[in-house]
Amino acid sequence: MALSFFALAVVLYLSLEIEEGSPNLSFAAAPAADAVQITYGTTLKLMHERTKFRLHSHNSVTGFPNVDDSNSYWIVRPVLDSSAKQGDPIKSGTLIRLQHMRTRKWLHSHLHASPISGNLEVSCFGGDQESDTGDFWRLEIEGSGKTWTQDQRIRLQHVDTGGYLHSHDKKYSRTAGGQQEVCGVREKKSDNVWLAAEGVYLPVNTEKSASS
Repeated sequence: MALSFFALAVVLYLSLEIEEGSPNLSFAAAPAADAVQITYGTTLKLMHERTKFRLHSHNSVTGFPNVDDSNSYWIVRPVLDSSAKQGDPIKSGTLIRLQHMRTRKWLHSHLHASPISGNLEVSCFGGDQESDTGDFWRLEIEGSGKTWTQDQRIRLQHVDTGGYLHSHDKKYSRTAGGQQEVCGVREKKSDNVWLAAEGVYLPVNTEKSASS
């Protein structure tokens, strides 16, 4: 298992746009005691706190039970017109985007109903050169932390709809059998809390950061 994770980490490292002379990356398999900061350009999995399913995309956005699936990796990006740079830390309240590593599409939501519960639908949209405000999410850190680190509990609130990224025990039975529905819910609930899990964590940019 450790070997397969290391091999995947190398693939992720080679796929990222790393500037020449960057310091070493942090390859993390799960939240650690000495948690690292999450910065722009980091590739990670988001784990639903209660069910432990990972945020996943293939044909749709779901919660996936297996830890080792590569379709659960997301790249943390700034929003359009932001002055933030790769390696900048991310403060609570910041607007971010999440780009699916394989499909290059953005985590997205809108006012359509989700297929199982009828809440706000969460999907993937666009690509490297196509993004809009439907891809914007506000980072909310639970507790007293001001900057996102791997050990912190977070919520992501969709800017356009006000819905929090949410999952629950309701599962698909056919095309995505065994996978959980992911949707948006406007109320703060225990089922819209997430944790950063496995990933390739970029080091903090030592220049003055401008995350916004």
